[in-house]
Amino acid sequence: MSKYFKTSIIFSLFVLLSNLAFAQLIAPPKWTIQLSEKELNVGDEVKIIFRAQVPRDWYIYSNDFDPDLGPMLTELELSQSEGFTLVDGLKAINPKKKYDEIWEGEVTYFEGTGTFEQTIKITGTNIRAEGFIGYQMCTDVTGQCIPFEEDFTLSSQASPVASSSQAQVPELEEKEESQSEEITPTIHEESNDDEGEAFSENQERSYISIDDDEEQGGLIGFMIIAFLAGLAALLTPCVFPMIPMTVTFFTGRAKSRIGGIRNASIYGFSIIAIYTVAGTAVASIQGPEFANWLSTHWIPNVFFFLVFIFFAFAFLGMFELTLPSGLVNKMDAKADKGGLTGIFFMAFTLVLVSFSCTGPIVGSILISSAGGALLKPILGMFSFALAFAIPFTLFAIFPEWLNSLPKSGGWLNSVKVVLGFLELALAFKFLSIADQVYHWGILDRDIYLAVWIVIFALLGLYLLGKIKLPHDSPLDYIGVPRLMLAITTFVFVVYLIPGLWGAPLKALSGYLPPMATHDFNLFENRYAAIAPENQLDDIPKYADLLHFPHGIQGYFDYDQALAASKRTGKPLFIDFTGHGCVNCREMEARVWSDPQVLQRLKEDFVMVALYIDERYELPESEWYISEYDGKEKKTIGKQNADFQITRFNNNAQPYYVILDHNEELLIRPKAYDTNIQNFVNFLEAAKEEFARR
Repeated sequence: MSKYFKTSIIFSLFVLLSNLAFAQLIAPPKWTIQLSEKELNVGDEVKIIFRAQVPRDWYIYSNDFDPDLGPMLTELELSQSEGFTLVDGLKAINPKKKYDEIWEGEVTYFEGTGTFEQTIKITGTNIRAEGFIGYQMCTDVTGQCIPFEEDFTLSSQASPVASSSQAQVPELEEKEESQSEEITPTIHEESNDDEGEAFSENQERSYISIDDDEEQGGLIGFMIIAFLAGLAALLTPCVFPMIPMTVTFFTGRAKSRIGGIRNASIYGFSIIAIYTVAGTAVASIQGPEFANWLSTHWIPNVFFFLVFIFFAFAFLGMFELTLPSGLVNKMDAKADKGGLTGIFFMAFTLVLVSFSCTGPIVGSILISSAGGALLKPILGMFSFALAFAIPFTLFAIFPEWLNSLPKSGGWLNSVKVVLGFLELALAFKFLSIADQVYHWGILDRDIYLAVWIVIFALLGLYLLGKIKLPHDSPLDYIGVPRLMLAITTFVFVVYLIPGLWGAPLKALSGYLPPMATHDFNLFENRYAAIAPENQLDDIPKYADLLHFPHGIQGYFDYDQALAASKRTGKPLFIDFTGHGCVNCREMEARVWSDPQVLQRLKEDFVMVALYIDERYELPESEWYISEYDGKEKKTIGKQNADFQITRFNNNAQPYYVILDHNEELLIRPKAYDTNIQNFVNFLEAAKEEFARR
C-alpha cells in the first residue's frame, strides 16, 4: 500500500507539470552518425554508428526483443542506397534489460546514451544513403511515450584500391558545418538545441525543456515514506530502551538551558549525519548500469530475498541480532569522555545499538532508492534520520518527559514480530522479480497470492493472541489499537482472496506478478457486465488491425468517427495511443476499467483511437504532404501523429481530446493520470459543455 500512496503523491504533483506542458512539443534526442572507419576501400566491411543522447528521465526501446510484445522497436529504413550492401541488421550495443509488468515480458532499452550499429560492405566508389531510424521514446515520470523518426542523408567516396590518400571522410550532404569524424543528421529542418527552436519557417513550436525536469514529486514522496519509516523504527525494541539512556546521559550535563539545547541539537545532528553519510557511501557506488543490474538480475534479487527472510526470522524470535560487543563497548567508552566528542560518540552508540532493528528498514530504503542517482538515497537517509533523531533530541532537551512514556515490555516485542511478518511478505517481491525475468515459473501470480494470504492471516491470528512466539509476554487481554490492527489485517486478507480467481487487485499491481501468469481466471468477461457493448451504425475502418479494450466499440479513423459523432449527437472522444505505449495500457487497465469511467465511455461518447505507431501503409490516393514538416505521410501512424501535432500541438501519448461537432475543444485535453475521479470529472465536464452548445 505504501507504493500506492507514494504513487498518488507523485501523480498529483505532476498534474501541475502536465498543465504547464500543455500545447508544447517534446524535443527528440540528439543523434550523431559516423562511420567506424575514416579510410574507405571497395570490399571493406565498416559500420554506420547511430548514437542517441537520450534526455534525462527518458529512455528509448532497443530492437532485440520480441516484436510482438508491444513496444515499438528501433529500426533502420533506407529509401536510397548506393555503393554498399547491408550485412545483417541493425544491432543494439549493450542495451539494458528488464521485465516489464505492463507488457508481461522482457524488453531492452537505452537510458542516457543509446548506440546502434549497422554493418555495410563497400561495393562501389560512390557511397550514398538516405533514410531514417524510427524509434520510441518514453518516460515513467509523466507516463508519456512518443514515436520519432530521425532522417539522415549520408554520402562519401571510397578508393578502389587500399589507398588512404583517395578516401574521403564522410560528410552530411548540404551541411556546411559538418565535422570530419561525426555526422549530425537533419531532423525535420529544425534546430535541435536545448532551448527548442522553430520547427519550420512558417510555424513556431515550443518544446518542454525535458533536460531540466526534476523528479520533485518522486523525491518528495520517497522522503515522506523514509520519514515514516524513521518513526516506525522508534517503536522497535532495540531503539525504545535507548530513550531512558539518552535522558540519563544529558541530565545535569549542561550548566544552563541554552547549553542543554545546544548539546541536544548536536546530538540530533550527529544522528542525522551518521545515517546520511551511510546513505551517501552506498549511493556513491551506484551508477545506472549497477542500478539496472541490481533491479533485474537474479543474483541481487535472490540475495535480497534471503536477507529479508533472515531479518524476518530474527524479528519473529528465531535468534537475536547483535553487533560485536567489542565495537559497541569502544563507542560507549568514547561517549563517557564528555564534551562534543562524547556527544557525537553517544549518537554513534545509539546508531550501533539500534542497528539490529533499524538495519532492515535502512536497507529497504537504500534498495528502493537504487536508481543511479546520488541525491535520492541521501535524501532518503536524511528523512529517515530526521524522524529518528527528533524524539531523542526533544527528550535530551526535556528529560522530564521520560516519566510520561509507557514502560518497555512485551508490547515492544509484538511490534518486532509484526515487522517480521511484513519483512517475510515483502521478501517474496524480490523472488518474484527474478522469477519473471528468468521465467523460472516457481512463483506465478496465484502462488504469490496464496503465500501472502497465509502470511497475513497468521499475522491477524497473532494480533488476536491465538499464536505465541518466542519472547512474547503473557497476553491477558487485547487492547483496542491491537484489535483494530487485527481487523485491518483480516480485511486485507479478504481483499486478496478474490485474486486467486483472477480479480485484478489494482491497488497492489506494483507488487503482484502479471495476470498472464495466473492459471485460473474467472474475471475475463467482467467488463461486459459493466455496460452493454455500444453498437455502431457503421463498420469501423481498420477494425481487423486495431481494437479497443473492455468491450468498447469505436472507430480508428478520425473522419469516420466525426461523421458518426454528428449522426448520433454525441461528443467525439479521441484517444491518441500506440501499440508500444506502456502507460496507455496502464490507463486502460487502471482507469478505463473502472465502472464509472467505462460506462461513460461506452454510452456518452463516440470513441476513436488514433494509433501513432501503426505502420499499415494506406493506398497511394490517401498520401499527403504535411504542412508541418513537408514530408509525405503514407501510413496510418504517421498521419495520426501529424494530426496530433498540427491540430493540438502535442506529440506524446496517452493524450485524450474531446471535441464537439464543429471540431472545437470541449475541455482542456488530458494526459496520463491514473486518478479515476479526475478522469470522471474530465468526462463529466466535457458532457456539460457539450450540452450547453
